[in-house]
Amino acid sequence: MPYEHRMPYEYRMPDEYRIAEGRLGDEPTVTVSAPDGAARAVLALRGATLLSWQVAREAPGQLSEPTELAELTDGYRDEAELRSQDGVRAGLLAPFSNRVADGRYHYGGHDHDLLPGRLGDRTIYHGFAREAPFRLVGATTTADSARLLLRSTSIRPDRYPGYPFALDLDVEYTIGRRELGIEIRATNVGETTAPYASGWHPYFTLSRPVDELVLQIPAHTLIRTDASLVPLRGKEALLPLNRCPDLDFRTPRRLGDAVIDACFADLAPGPDGRSETVLGDPATGAGLRVWQHGGYMHVFTGDTLARDRRASIALEPVEAPTDAYNRPEHADALSLEPGRQREFRFGVTYRPSTH
Repeated sequence: MPYEHRMPYEYRMPDEYRIAEGRLGDEPTVTVSAPDGAARAVLALRGATLLSWQVAREAPGQLSEPTELAELTDGYRDEAELRSQDGVRAGLLAPFSNRVADGRYHYGGHDHDLLPGRLGDRTIYHGFAREAPFRLVGATTTADSARLLLRSTSIRPDRYPGYPFALDLDVEYTIGRRELGIEIRATNVGETTAPYASGWHPYFTLSRPVDELVLQIPAHTLIRTDASLVPLRGKEALLPLNRCPDLDFRTPRRLGDAVIDACFADLAPGPDGRSETVLGDPATGAGLRVWQHGGYMHVFTGDTLARDRRASIALEPVEAPTDAYNRPEHADALSLEPGRQREFRFGVTYRPSTH
């Protein structure tokens, strides 16, 4: 399906954020820049994918000339990487996140096969949105931030095998000087109730190997899985973290050589209602706070990436755990009725170096 792409607004006011079109090979992109050069984000319209997020290393009021920007995400670097989807770098995950066991699920009284005819490896994960065509349908800018609204209408009953439902997806990015916020909104435009959950799969970097960083996760429960990373049945999947010291990051801990590909549940919210997973560099004091309203936090230390293994870490806010489509206890939470809309909000805040 070709991209339906247009730039409805372009701003050139010197005291406001600027929005400009661009290209990554043949893939259309949108670049957002702060008026003082202290922040920059690049998005691809394919999947509404964040390619780069850069923020000034200096604290506010200490900006040098020219401003030195820190790259905080490890996104796709070229068109080939974006199209290959290796590692799902900063992919927006919908209508499901992580794996659906064996590519099959039962919903609405029917059996569904997301990989019809596939023999052998039937691994499927992270939904369809990450490769869907989006278009920019709205933008606003101020001196402090820019807001972009991207939309996809590609999820239709005849488009994706095993998902006979119709969804419109809106993705709203809010880009400020030290914070990037995302809201995914799904509207069921079909005639039947659809299973749906969303999430985000970003890789973050503080310009040091993962081993040297400190992680804190406000979770009380680990989702236990089998060898194929599919959660165990029922309550067997729920392991209190006080019984799993190797993966207990409630108190900040250095990652070291820990190999993690796990989902954390029962996230404790802060005073503002947001749960925050914190990644820090003890050598500089710089850090990132990945926040979310509800859901789960999936952590992956990048050990199997094709490029730059363990150079960055995936901190993934997700609405539902792996294989939620096959877990009866999640059926009500997944159900999106005709005409109804659901949103999931998350983002990340940068804390500059204190040294």
